[in-house]
Amino acid sequence: MCRFVRLVRDTHASSAAEFAIVLPLLLIFLLGVIDVGRLMWTWNRAEKATQMGVRYAVATDMVPNGLAAYSFVVSGGLSQGDVIPQSSFGGASCLINAGAVSCSCKAGATCPPNLIGTTNSDKANALTAFNNIAARMKLFFPKIGPTNVQIDYDYSGLGYAGDPNGSDVSPLVRVSLRQDNPVTFTPMLFRFFNGTITLPSFSAALTMEDGQGSASN
Repeated sequence: MCRFVRLVRDTHASSAAEFAIVLPLLLIFLLGVIDVGRLMWTWNRAEKATQMGVRYAVATDMVPNGLAAYSFVVSGGLSQGDVIPQSSFGGASCLINAGAVSCSCKAGATCPPNLIGTTNSDKANALTAFNNIAARMKLFFPKIGPTNVQIDYDYSGLGYAGDPNGSDVSPLVRVSLRQDNPVTFTPMLFRFFNGTITLPSFSAALTMEDGQGSASN
């Protein structure tokens, strides 16, 4: 009985027991701090990727090459030198799925027919232009793929009908990360539970420049 009482009162291992209780909490806190830093770094890379993607997009070939080649004088009923009204072009969105690019007119907007030309060459050129933008973004954030990217061409009020030097319209180009196929981030703490964090739909916008070629600074 005396031995049992002495064993109960023995405190030699109390520090080790207390440390064993606190250690998991300390590890969770440490990993949490590291994960927050990793998340902020990932957000920064994703945001930078959209900025560099749109910088590339405005200085190279337009994805909707049917829009780029459309004449608002010949086919749109406008006079030479007219400003392109929003009623003639309200905006378009371009996505890539299953290895093919699709560009659609935005809800409630008006667009020229065949935003992407009808020939196989037109479709191939649109795919190349889109993939080039996605590849530029991937340099800054390797997790980004073409299917994570959306490119919008919105009405800006710039451009004029019959421009002999390129596209009649000079849209506001917006490059975004898609919400229907988002890029995700996996914290170290979540690896045990197969959990992920969906990144926000970062985006960046610039007005179209020449919209021709395949090189950008």
